[in-house]
Amino acid sequence: MSVEQTITDKLNQSFTPSHLEVINESNRHHVPPNSETHFKVVVVSEHFDGKRPLARHRAINEVLAEELSGPVHALSINTYTQVEWQNITEVPKTPNCKG
Repeated sequence: MSVEQTITDKLNQSFTPSHLEVINESNRHHVPPNSETHFKVVVVSEHFDGKRPLARHRAINEVLAEELSGPVHALSINTYTQVEWQNITEVPKTPNCKG
C-alpha cells in the first residue's frame, strides 16, 4: 500500500472527516521521482470542535506517528471544524522547498 493511501486510511478511521485531502507534495522537493516523503493534509472533522490548533496537530501527529518516524519527512497539517471550513476561501499554500 502506498504511503499516501496509508495516511488517507488512518485519517479516515481516526477522524471520520467530512472533507479530507492528502496531497503528495514530494515533487516540489529535491527527492527522487515518485517519492512519498512530503505531504499536505486538509482534514475537516467534528473531532476538532472545541480543540485548539496545537491539540489538533498533535492528534494528527499521533495517528501518523509510524509514517512520521519513517518514510514521511515533512507533513503540512491544515485542520478545520465544519463551521471553520464553511468560512474558508483558500487553504494556505505550502511554502516552496528551499533546499
